[in-house]
Amino acid sequence: MPDPSDDILETVPADDQEAEVEHVRLHVGRGGAGKRVDKYVVGRFRKWSRTTIQRMIEEGAITINDRRGKASYSLKAGDVVDLVFPAPPSADIIPEPIPLNILFEDDHIIVLNKPAGIVCHPARPSQTGTIANALAYHSRNLSDTGDPARPGIIHRLDKNTTGVLITAKSDEAHFRLGWQFERRTIGKTYLAIVHKAVQLDEDVIDMPLAQHPVIRDKYLVPGTHYYNQVTKNAVTRYRVLERFDGYTLVELLPKTGRTHQLRVHMSYIGHPCVGDAAYGGKPVSDRDIAGSGSAEPFFSRQALHAWRLKFMHPITEQTMQIEAPLPEDFKHLLSMLRQHRHPKPTAWGRQYRHAGELAVQGP
Repeated sequence: MPDPSDDILETVPADDQEAEVEHVRLHVGRGGAGKRVDKYVVGRFRKWSRTTIQRMIEEGAITINDRRGKASYSLKAGDVVDLVFPAPPSADIIPEPIPLNILFEDDHIIVLNKPAGIVCHPARPSQTGTIANALAYHSRNLSDTGDPARPGIIHRLDKNTTGVLITAKSDEAHFRLGWQFERRTIGKTYLAIVHKAVQLDEDVIDMPLAQHPVIRDKYLVPGTHYYNQVTKNAVTRYRVLERFDGYTLVELLPKTGRTHQLRVHMSYIGHPCVGDAAYGGKPVSDRDIAGSGSAEPFFSRQALHAWRLKFMHPITEQTMQIEAPLPEDFKHLLSMLRQHRHPKPTAWGRQYRHAGELAVQGP
């Protein structure tokens, strides 16, 4: 049994697995009793200034007993202090002149349109060719996340998922945005093209996810035959925008941020993303859709695009909504479906009648 005079520190799994943050919990022992909470935290995490810690307490990134408190709060033995910080250290990173498609940039953040085929950060010290490598080259003024392999990275997208990715250029911007992800106050909207016609115009998929017991880096909705799987709650809302013969364009609004959540959930209800071989999707060619033309697949990755991100600017506190244009292969797939597969827009889809490249067809 631990000495009650000693503090206990534990790492809590981040509630949003897409967010590059670390949730730390401190159980205050008798040794911490009577100390101001801001001085106590600074004493445990010396890389952070007292001013930064006070601001984090004020904004709720540091809570006491699951409640917001004041920096002057005098701790008691048994109090629980929760903190959300950028991710911990791992390895150095090599700056590389990789082009970035920048949607927005100021002194505090960079918002990118991530292409397919590139991962967000290195999985091992020697790995290059990642978004983190590109960011390190683009700007030397990126947040010191505490993890030199993830400069400025706040959240992540799968290697072959495209779209909006937000990164930080300062520590303050990083922890404020990370806290928004952890508190689920950031609005994330994805677009996907899935197999077969989805029957309901909208629905909520509320099914837990677990790691596959055999296949590494794969996830599933556990059935009764997976008795010992550790599960995490996962909730996805979807809206059908446009139906085609054999395919559907859907808008996905995840409430949680589990790894592969959208891909697994759509596969679970029988509508895997086009091209997503890991979860039952199939690549498509012009001939598959039009009945003629090339039989060579032009779409062989998951047809999933992080289209829109709505968040509060970490410094100005202005509400921002940034959209990433559709990648060329996604636009080609959508165009082929509209030409050859009898598009039938829904009421949700007709809201985007004037949304440029996404604009629905028909009445």
